[in-house]
Amino acid sequence: MSVRQPSVAGQFYSASKAALEKELAGLIDKDAEKTDCLGAVSPHAGYIYSGMVAGRVLSRIKFKESFVILGPNHTGIGEPFAIQSSGYWQTPTGKIAIDETLAKGILKNSRFIKEDVSAHAHEHSIEVQLPILQHINKEFKFIPIIISHAELSTYREIGRELADSIKRSNKNVVLISSSDMTHYESQESAKNKDKKAIDAILKLDEENLMEEIQRWDISMCGYAPTIVMLSCLKQLGARKAELVDYKTSGDTSGDYTSVVGYAGILIK
Repeated sequence: MSVRQPSVAGQFYSASKAALEKELAGLIDKDAEKTDCLGAVSPHAGYIYSGMVAGRVLSRIKFKESFVILGPNHTGIGEPFAIQSSGYWQTPTGKIAIDETLAKGILKNSRFIKEDVSAHAHEHSIEVQLPILQHINKEFKFIPIIISHAELSTYREIGRELADSIKRSNKNVVLISSSDMTHYESQESAKNKDKKAIDAILKLDEENLMEEIQRWDISMCGYAPTIVMLSCLKQLGARKAELVDYKTSGDTSGDYTSVVGYAGILIK
């Protein structure tokens, strides 16, 4: 069985088990009230910048048997909608199994999603969620899916396909959209633009999110995974959303002239 090795250990997060566990202990909220949620938006930058937001939102999740983690493709490698349906992903703190039964069901049920390990090999957006989840609770499986640029109608169809596959599986699943928000603009500009995108997500309105992204040229790298997630979760009964945290890289670096925004959002 194939084992994907970590691509950004030592860059986005600590490479050794001991150092990573110490790093994660500072990000997780052990006292967080657990929420029975359907999904979440979680950032994927280096932990020094976005880890606190990711840790806060993921700490709130009441774990289910599997996570479907949707991420953008920063590398441009592979199929535009790519799943890995078997094997394991290695992190410095252990291996995580892919939920092969659900993954194979998604693959069979989708006109768009294709099997493609190469799209995942060097992509960080899904990988950086895993050590945080492991630190909270190691008892889970996951399915990694890359979602690239397409039309709104395509995103909605993929969302319907995912929802149908999850319903057929009778599994309890949480979806995570891995996304950072505005990239490399001033603090004021980033916060103004990100509020527009966040408000659309809080309304569970994927069409409005896409409109705001296009109207204001919002460089939210995971807008596509988020639109697919919203489309899917509304089929599964999503009714409301909650903003858990929002920060920018400037809150860490002290440089507010060019920041990246990070939002943590729960979908219930």
